[in-house]
Amino acid sequence: MSHNKDGKNRNDIKPGLNVNIVLKADQRIGKLTQGIVKDILTNSGTHPHGIKVRLEDGQVGRVKEILE
Repeated sequence: MSHNKDGKNRNDIKPGLNVNIVLKADQRIGKLTQGIVKDILTNSGTHPHGIKVRLEDGQVGRVKEILE
């Protein structure tokens, strides 16, 4: 089962994970912001643009990478 940790599957994302997200304001330029997941905001199991999360510092964006 090849399945990379690109942040599109809700099951891959848990509070406390270190992730790179794209903030709404940065979507056009694709700038990544690193942080720790506090809350998962997307209810569906998958999302084509990445699962939306809130970081511990309060920023909200879509997960682009899950950092090991």
